[in-house]
Amino acid sequence: MHTEPDNEVMHGWMAEFDDPETLLDATQKAFDEGYRKMDAYTPFPIHGLNDALGFRWNMVPTFTLIGGLGGAAAGFGMQAFAMGQHYVYNIGGRPPVSWPMFIPITFECGILCAAFSALISMMVLNGLPQPYHPVFNNERFAERAFRDGFFLCLESKDPRFDEGESKVFLEGLGAKSVTVVEA
Repeated sequence: MHTEPDNEVMHGWMAEFDDPETLLDATQKAFDEGYRKMDAYTPFPIHGLNDALGFRWNMVPTFTLIGGLGGAAAGFGMQAFAMGQHYVYNIGGRPPVSWPMFIPITFECGILCAAFSALISMMVLNGLPQPYHPVFNNERFAERAFRDGFFLCLESKDPRFDEGESKVFLEGLGAKSVTVVEA
């Protein structure tokens, strides 16, 4: 019987695992079982965990490219306008807008705008800054997540989530402990 969790009280179930391989295997099994709103927490990166969680491509590289090209165009345009309109100087018979001398500043403006675009788009798409997250309500997580703990959290917002069935599912994956994460 499918029971709807109270999303105002329960964020989900948090399972703790002994090692990264067990976490990776459990995450893949949860994804194969149909869970999509879940997250894994580890003290170091684990190869293959992003794929097991079902992460897909994001827009950060696209925004970075657009920001870099826009910055390069703005840098070049600024110099061309200044040298062609405001500060026209005939030096050695060269044309006022001579593109080779604009390359360094054009490049630097492109890199600067690309870096800012990457930072801002990453923060916006990740929902940062996020001063509060329910997983820190779990004492075991707060103690061990950044030292030696491997955690998988199934969120109650997932359509596949069932309060009783999901807990039994996590226990069957070899979790050391399964605890509730209060919202």
